Amino acid sequence: MPRVSVILPVYNGAKTIRATVQSALQQTFDDFELIVIDDGSRDPTRAVLDEFRDPRITVRGYPNAGLATSRNRGLGLARGEFVAFLDADDLWLPDKLRLQVAALDKDREAALAYGWTDYIDEVGRPMHRGQHALNRGAVLDELLVNNFVETGSNPMVRRLAIDECGGFDQSLSAAEDWDLWLRLAMRFRFAVVTQTLVLYRVHAGSMSSADVLRQERCSLEVIERAFERSGASRIRQRQSLANLYRYLTYRALTPPLSRAMAVHALRFWRCAIAHEPALLVRSTYPAISIAKIAAALMLPSQVQHLLLDTLRAVTRPIAADTAPREVISEDRSP
Repeated sequence: MPRVSVILPVYNGAKTIRATVQSALQQTFDDFELIVIDDGSRDPTRAVLDEFRDPRITVRGYPNAGLATSRNRGLGLARGEFVAFLDADDLWLPDKLRLQVAALDKDREAALAYGWTDYIDEVGRPMHRGQHALNRGAVLDELLVNNFVETGSNPMVRRLAIDECGGFDQSLSAAEDWDLWLRLAMRFRFAVVTQTLVLYRVHAGSMSSADVLRQERCSLEVIERAFERSGASRIRQRQSLANLYRYLTYRALTPPLSRAMAVHALRFWRCAIAHEPALLVRSTYPAISIAKIAAALMLPSQVQHLLLDTLRAVTRPIAADTAPREVISEDRSP
């Protein structure tokens, strides 16, 4: 019986699934099974998967149902003591599983071990580093405000802990992983591996108006439920909401800019400031966001590109301040 079950949901992932599977098979820790859940793909995803002959791989196909359901389907097949999740366009660095197994073996009271995430573009070029958080032990207070785990491809979780807390909430079409990490943090300790373990692939122009509104709706539901269950202070809840709306502003303003997304970004920006007025004086977030919104609303595309290139050059030294904390998880299936 394998020690680790890796669950990899995929929907129309033919462009990236080969590299993602290879990053799992190239792990220095090899006592694992790889369960691929094909969520009704209509592209050549299955043909790419059929190229692999590794006995650790199991592929199961189902009608399309979304990311949370696919992960739960994988959990129903998993046999390992630990479970790790891998999204179909992300990459793992070779020591990812080995280091997380070691972290959970060292801290027997920890239910989840996470590492650090860095970001790559569509063709695999480095973009920017992630949060590189250091939270360990009782982490609920920080996790309520900021999803420092960042991506669904990051954590390794004890299977018994998932069974105790329940799987992914299938009513959520976004933020379903943050919801599960919060439920785990209410009962268990977390462990951290202070190395980059995951490369998260960012797709330019992948967000639509429907996507950002869905992420807002689901994230607000997760926040409301989590604060109600935890009894945490309303001050912390306002900080959580401010981080959410900073993130949504950032996503709405991801190039290519559009007027419709700029309108959403303006509302998100106003919500962020309303929940945390100090943002007006202690960060570059307001000025840069408003400049991007104005560009999308008033300028032709060529001038937009020139302005954004200038902003990137000017603000690169303070990128850590302008990049929002990741608080939600993008559902990459419909």
